[in-house]
Amino acid sequence: MKGIEDMLAMAQNVQAELEKAQANLDHIEVEGASGGGLVKVRASAKGRIIGVAIDDSLMQPTEKQMLEDLIAAALNDARAKADAASSAEMAKMTSGLPLPPGFKLPF
Repeated sequence: MKGIEDMLAMAQNVQAELEKAQANLDHIEVEGASGGGLVKVRASAKGRIIGVAIDDSLMQPTEKQMLEDLIAAALNDARAKADAASSAEMAKMTSGLPLPPGFKLPF
């Protein structure tokens, strides 16, 4: 039964490492931008929005629709970058694990 015990120990180690990696994702920051940098959104690699910066030139009532579109685009850009940072971080963590080909982690 030594093989099963080794597998269980390895599974516990993998779980601990994954939990540590997930906790670390909230400390990695990315920035999404739109409108040539007129709207910027900072987010964690977990997708938590940290901050939004809007250039003063967009603070006109006539620019409301464009501002809304730029905010949505910046949020989407930040989310895409957060996903990429998360994937890269998880890939680094799992690179040494003996996972079967094509195995997807639940994150």
